[in-house]
Amino acid sequence: MSWIITGTQQYPAVIGEPFGGGYFAGYISHTADGNATHALIVAPRATGATGSGYTLTTNLQWKTTNTDTAGTTSLFDGAANTAAMVTAGIADHPAAQFCVNLSIGGFTDWYLPSRDELDIAYFNLKPTTTANYTSAGINNYSVPKRTTNNTATYPTQTSITAFNTSAQAFIADKHWSSTSATTTLANSLTFANGLRTDGKILSIYVRAFRRIAL
Repeated sequence: MSWIITGTQQYPAVIGEPFGGGYFAGYISHTADGNATHALIVAPRATGATGSGYTLTTNLQWKTTNTDTAGTTSLFDGAANTAAMVTAGIADHPAAQFCVNLSIGGFTDWYLPSRDELDIAYFNLKPTTTANYTSAGINNYSVPKRTTNNTATYPTQTSITAFNTSAQAFIADKHWSSTSATTTLANSLTFANGLRTDGKILSIYVRAFRRIAL
């Protein structure tokens, strides 16, 4: 395994490597300047994901009603969005509830990723060769910062074997982010092609994340 050493901390240098209870999915910049502030970790497929085709097969709603939840609009901070759902009543937010109830590898700080955290995982770990949706892809919080939308052929399918087979790959379908879009819509991301946004009461896939501050 290759490592980056920051002070007394070590972080993986290669996308897809086992780390922190899951797999390293990339870096995010909360300062939106291309400088990494956190390492993102995606939960293992068998225990930290749910929906038809995963080991845990239940698809989940973002919310049980088409209503606003205060504090859930961050594009980059899924932990903050998830904490706001806990405050508002986590039982009303099944996708986030699944994440916060997890204990994997001794870690209990799993959360429902934000839109741009989920996008980083799509960009780095796309499971298919399907053409990308080309009206999305700009990500002010990615590392490096992405200032143009996807093309039909970029990003490409990941070359990481575990993430382009069933071992750890995302199901090539809609996954919830924790980022609310409107009263009735929240941001999802389709891992086949990068399409976004669905009605909050729709039941789709969920995969938990955690993060480590650099």
